[in-house]
Amino acid sequence: MSAVQKPSTRPARNHFSSGPCAKRPGWSLEALKDALVGRSHRAKPAKARIKQVIDKTRQILGVPADYRIAIVPASDTGAVEMMLWSVLGARPVDMLAWESFGEGWVTDVVKQLKLKDARIVKSDYGKLPNLKDVNFDNDVVFTWNGTTSGVRVPNGDWIPADRKGLTICDATSAVFAMDMPWSKLDVVTYSWQKVLGGEAQHGMLIVSPRAVERLESYTPPWPMPKIFRLTSKGKLSEGIFEGDTINTVSMLCVEDAVDGLNWAESVGGLKGLIARSEANLKAMSDWVAKNPWIAFLAEDAASRSCTSICLRIAAPWFTSMPADKQAEAAKKLAGLLEKEGVAMDVASYRDAPPGLRIWGGATVDTADIQALLPWIEWAHAEVQAS
Repeated sequence: MSAVQKPSTRPARNHFSSGPCAKRPGWSLEALKDALVGRSHRAKPAKARIKQVIDKTRQILGVPADYRIAIVPASDTGAVEMMLWSVLGARPVDMLAWESFGEGWVTDVVKQLKLKDARIVKSDYGKLPNLKDVNFDNDVVFTWNGTTSGVRVPNGDWIPADRKGLTICDATSAVFAMDMPWSKLDVVTYSWQKVLGGEAQHGMLIVSPRAVERLESYTPPWPMPKIFRLTSKGKLSEGIFEGDTINTVSMLCVEDAVDGLNWAESVGGLKGLIARSEANLKAMSDWVAKNPWIAFLAEDAASRSCTSICLRIAAPWFTSMPADKQAEAAKKLAGLLEKEGVAMDVASYRDAPPGLRIWGGATVDTADIQALLPWIEWAHAEVQAS
């Protein structure tokens, strides 16, 4: 047995999963009592509720009036792939990847769309590539925040205002927790299940006037599935961006999205949400600084995520083991936390280096992060002693 005493204080809420993420504080099924279940999503009141999600999203995020916002199928993945299939091929493309989901978009472009003029800009987990190497004469596809690596771009300064290509940004674990520089972004995608703790399967798509121009002026050479079609007869299907969704949405999930947006307003809107997430990162940072056996996967403090906080075990007893034994030990550590009921679903992503991944988005209370940290110390000592 280890010499570290088991903590007596437990997090009030033990949900630290990176997706689906923790519901807002105080959430219960009662929040969904007014959901328009059993109604057509084309019915006037249902469509109004869908439009409410779009309008509140624009208001809270500060999306410019000339950018369009739509609810689309298949979560963030559907939103990203809808745009890759719709706009790529018009000019060369730079694909940026520093974690699993960025790698997934590379696979889409290189192996599925088979674009010959795709340039891959990659780096290992924990690092950003040299953003100065990006060619903005090309279209550029990147994740704002690497959900599986805990690495984010620090800001939008590296993106020029006079770029020729489109910037296509998968921002699913960034939106509502980080400041998005809209003038630098032509396509932004995310899902409800991340920072506001919504339900899965619905994606959000935000497109700039430049992206709309591409959609209306360019016809891809490949077949376009129905759920990807954003234009009709060469013109943008405006109804999709007014709540007339491509396919059936869940009115239960829509109601939950409205609830999350209302909560966001109650904590101070975007500034309040960012402050909550940054407070969680600070609590983690202060703790890591006092414990040399643990470290952030993100090496540069300026690029550390405040949502998907990824940690690696830096203790010599761990780093000296073979890779398979490291994975086994990290899994055991996460399993102990779950067995004690203090942290659910905090093992690192399956393709990432072994360690822990703790969600620090706005729906997580900093007090719960602080209550969890001694438990991680205890679990680490237990695994080391075993």
